[in-house]
Amino acid sequence: MSINVLLVDDQTLVREGLSSLLSLSDNVTVVAQASSGREAVRLTTESEPDVILMDIRMPDLNGIEAVELLRKKGFQTPVLMLTTFDDHESIMKAIQAGAEGYLLKDVSLEVLVGAIEALADGKTWLQPAITERIVQGLKESKAPENDSEQTLVEPLTDKEIAVLRLIAAGLSNNEIAESLFKSTGTVKNQVSSLMAKLGVRDRTRAVLKAIDLGLL
Repeated sequence: MSINVLLVDDQTLVREGLSSLLSLSDNVTVVAQASSGREAVRLTTESEPDVILMDIRMPDLNGIEAVELLRKKGFQTPVLMLTTFDDHESIMKAIQAGAEGYLLKDVSLEVLVGAIEALADGKTWLQPAITERIVQGLKESKAPENDSEQTLVEPLTDKEIAVLRLIAAGLSNNEIAESLFKSTGTVKNQVSSLMAKLGVRDRTRAVLKAIDLGLL
């Protein structure tokens, strides 16, 4: 079954290029296109997409503001931010607004479709290079005296911290399992356990919370 995508970018050539690229995939169908964040909010109601592919910098409501408005209106449609900007501040704002994924526009069709499929399946997606940028940027901007302000009711085990570090490096469960010589099922259980302890619902926020706690 094809995944219906709403494509949002203020540049016509970019939208048409992405639409043509995605048409090469049997798993994705572009059902609507918007040139601004505000139009994206309207078309989300009309086209009912499975995933929204959203640029950040746009007139009349940028991508981050559009995600915030969508969530405020009760829409839970997963949003994949696709942009040329890879600074950690933009990434953080997008995630905090409610975006489930973040990719740079220079990714391949295979990676882009994989990200769309992941979001449609209820998962989050950050390409490894961006995950590393978030970790590094937050470490540089974080004040040392705040590292121990928060504590966990139940601390992470050494094995869970090892898994968390590989999540921060952008590895999938299968890749983590191969790296640690464990079964994928064991890794899934450890990921679920560490997310429960951190009080988060996805891998991206697990990394951010771990940095905030000084675990990474």
